[in-house]
Amino acid sequence: MFNLDQRLQNDTILIGRLPLCQVLLMNDKRYPWVILVPAHNDVYEYYHLSEEDQMQLMKESSMVSQKMADHFSAKSMNIAALGNLVPQLHQHHICRYVDDPAWPGPVWGHSAAIKYSADELEIRVKELQGLLQQHFIEDLEAEDDAENVAYW
Repeated sequence: MFNLDQRLQNDTILIGRLPLCQVLLMNDKRYPWVILVPAHNDVYEYYHLSEEDQMQLMKESSMVSQKMADHFSAKSMNIAALGNLVPQLHQHHICRYVDDPAWPGPVWGHSAAIKYSADELEIRVKELQGLLQQHFIEDLEAEDDAENVAYW
């Protein structure tokens, strides 16, 4: 069974499951911000993934980035995998705008997150689920072995 890092559990909301990754919404309403987490335990760096999973992560990241950029009319997409505070491999996908609070610098360390209200959160989760739904697998509790994953 896959175990998500406690800090990611505290800061995000699960919105769906792609063939390799859990898709999480960062609870910061200032930015459309999704995090992809490969659903394998004890993976801290890209090179801990099999070559096949490395390619799948790239496919999932590219798809999420393009859909988010188009849907949210992002000026730029920031995609990053920082392991300084959360060692579990995870990849941020953040829509950026020239008028966002941290522009043009990074969002990390700029200021405290502004959490979604319950209503805002429900709307954003449904919006992202609608955007990515066709790529989600059915079983969010799928085991983390490749035999249970259908790659596209």
